Formats: sequence, structure tokens, C-alpha cells
Amino acid sequence: MANKRPKEKTKIDRVEVTSNCLTDRAGLSLFARYLVSLQISPLLIRWFGSMRKNRKGIKIIDVFTQLFCFFFDGTSFRLTRFDELRKDDGYAATIETKQECLASSHQMKRFFESFSFVRIYLFRKFLQKLFIWRLRISQPEVIVFDIDTMVMDNDDADVREGVQPTYKKKKGFQPLQMTWGRYVVDAVFRGGKKHSNHSDTVIKMVRHMVKLIRTQYRSDVPILLTIDSGFFDEVNFKEFEKLNIGYISGGRVYADIRKYVEDCHPSRWKVFHHELKKRAWEILSFGDCRGTWNSFRRALFCRPLTDDKGQGVLSFARKPTVLYTNIGRGFPIDDMLRKAGLSHWLTDEEILLRYHGRGASELVNRSLKDFGTEHLPFKRFESNAAFYYTMLVAFNLFEAFKEDVTYEVMPIASYATTVRRKLIDIAGKIVRTGGEIILKIAKPSWQRLNFEQLWEQANLVPVVALE
Repeated sequence: MANKRPKEKTKIDRVEVTSNCLTDRAGLSLFARYLVSLQISPLLIRWFGSMRKNRKGIKIIDVFTQLFCFFFDGTSFRLTRFDELRKDDGYAATIETKQECLASSHQMKRFFESFSFVRIYLFRKFLQKLFIWRLRISQPEVIVFDIDTMVMDNDDADVREGVQPTYKKKKGFQPLQMTWGRYVVDAVFRGGKKHSNHSDTVIKMVRHMVKLIRTQYRSDVPILLTIDSGFFDEVNFKEFEKLNIGYISGGRVYADIRKYVEDCHPSRWKVFHHELKKRAWEILSFGDCRGTWNSFRRALFCRPLTDDKGQGVLSFARKPTVLYTNIGRGFPIDDMLRKAGLSHWLTDEEILLRYHGRGASELVNRSLKDFGTEHLPFKRFESNAAFYYTMLVAFNLFEAFKEDVTYEVMPIASYATTVRRKLIDIAGKIVRTGGEIILKIAKPSWQRLNFEQLWEQANLVPVVALE
């Protein structure tokens, strides 16, 4: 008879404290090393270095590194979180920072309160620098932007400058954001009552971004802009046409348009079926000139025949959409699209699909809110603006990190919560021996994430251009 193995004891009898340097955010070391590899320190020092008033204080690059890791970690977005982290030697070792260089909540508060409007603008330059960096890496044949506002709900906060009623019946901020794919490439932080097309902000934003692309990427690349009906204005359209870019804008279903399409012969309508989306639409193409306009523009009247599940939609429930565009009207954007091999983008069907692609752009707002927070911590408008822009920069770095480092272990489209649970929240031990600092990861996590390869990729990332 075989000898029975003694029963292994599993009950914990007591707990004790250890003096070992441990961390429960070992995966954060990948992002911290990624920040070092990008070599963005010279840019941050050049634009924000003068904010350091005392040489005994924390270096600007250390402040930003801790802020980017603070947002990437996402455990808490209260400034008091920095006081907790300051006591954690394992956290300091994970982000490759001396523990005495970790900032307190009061230091971070003073840092954000020292921002003026002039210096806040530098955040927009930094966002644009990151955008050009990603453009040069991906080398797209066409650049598709989307512009929209994002409501940041601060309804339950104390009195704050700029917190005003929004169209969602919540008090908060409503920044204007330009997105490209999963990135927020430019933004204007605004109070809640500022509507989508307030002032000439959109025109200035588009004008600046087009010039940036033409001078620092390619002068002949086609640029397409999608916007909703909140930006429906001939002043905007004229400027876009002057810049030689394409636009697809949502319009308003006025009574005269509704009467016109009802009187049109059925032979003028076309039915478009999209097999992948399992959707079908009726499309009517016509020229439209609003009362104050100087010229006609191409318009599409679209009605859904099926919903997202492929089920038919009854006639009374078919909510129509009116689109306006300069594509296919003989503007320079048409030749640019043809040269890029995208002549099919001039068709009614593709214009409809490009506009419906705004749904993916709107997911950027959801992803940003999942990554960061809507609730801004300060009463002063400039301080909240600086906090918001720092969050945007950290978000773009997070998206670039997924593309450059973690693309093999998790989908690039993963939300921040997923990345944090699967990658960041793993245990590690920091050991100092033989003049080296070694981060040790448990074998299951090491194998599951292929951590050694992730570490190599975090050290071999494309550097941000500093010119």
C-alpha cells in the first residue's frame, strides 16, 4: 500500500509585517519605463520648467511623471492619494523615483494653482506634438477628424468657476475636443454653458491643425472632418472649403426639406445595405441652399430601414438624418481622395458610413472618462483646466502605450479599467543586489503577460520628435 502524503497545512495562523520592498502595482513599472524611453523630458522642462521656483523643490519632470502614473493607476483621483503614495517605498521604486521625491497633496495643489491661461495653452501644444508623433509612425493615407463637446458632470460639487448648466441638464464643464482615432489631439477647456459652435473656436482649431499637418506631416494628405448638427453653420463650411479639407456635417430636418423629400418620386431614392453592420438605409441625394446661404451644397436625406440588430423599422419610427458635405462637388478634396485611392469615398453610401463612423469617435469620450474623472478638484478655473489637460496628455500616452507595448497581450481598444486589472494590478518585489535594482514578478503573471517581452518593448519605443 502506497504511503499517503501528509496533509498540507493551509490555514493562516497569524499575520506579520515585512520590511521587504513590495508593490501591488508592478505593471506600472512598464508605463514608467515607457515615459523614460519616450524622452519627453526636454519638452516638459522647456515649457514648464520655470514653474519650479525653488531648487530644493521637486523637479518638474518628476511632478509630471507622478501625475501621468497617478492617472494611469486610477485607484483614486483625489489629491490626498499622493499622501498615501508618498509613504509607499514600493510605489516609489516601481515608478523609478526616490521616495523623498514623491510629491504630497499640498505640493500638487500648489503646482496646479500656479497655472495661468498663458501656460495652460502649452498643454495644447504638447497634445499636438504627440499627434504629429503618432502621425509619423502610422503614416495614414487620409486623416479623419471629429469635433464634439464632452460634458463633465460636476453637479454635486461645491461652487467652482466655470461650472454651469449644460445641455444634459447637469452643471459642469463642456470642453470642445478634436479626436483622431482613439486620440484627443486638441481641446479647448470651457464652461458648461458654452454651446458647440460658440464663438469662432472651431474655425481657429481646425485652421491651426490643418496648418500643422501641412507643414509637419504632408502637404497633400486628404483631411476629412465630421461634425454633428451643433456645428451646422455656413461660416464653418466656407472656412473648411477655403482650407481645402472635406467635411460631413449633420443638418437639421426643416419643414421645407421634409416636404421636398415627400414629393420626390420613389425612383430617386436608393437603398443601401451594409452586410457587416446588418443595417439598411434609404438615401436621397439633392442640392440644398438655406435661406442665408450664398450657394448650394450637396445634401443627403437618410432614413433607416433596419436597426442595429437587422430588424426592420416601421415607417413612423424611421428617424431621418440630413447630411451636408463638400465631397463630390469638385473641390480639391475630391482629387486628393482619388490620388489616395479613395475615390469610392465620394459616393453617397460612403459619405453616410463616414458620418456614422462618428459613433467610434464618441467612444473616445467614454474611454477618457473611464481612464480619468469628470469631477475636477479645484474651485479656480485655471487650476481645473490644468488638471484636465494633464489628464488628456496622460490619456494620449496611455493609448500610445497600448499600441507600442501591450498590443500582443490585450486588444488595443481595451478600456483603462481592463488594462489596470490585467496589467497594472500584479504583485512584485523590488530587490537591490550587486549594484542593481531588480523587479521580481510572480511566475503566473510573468508567463501570462510575457512580462520580459513587454519590458523590452517599453525600452524600445519610438522617441517623440523634439524639433
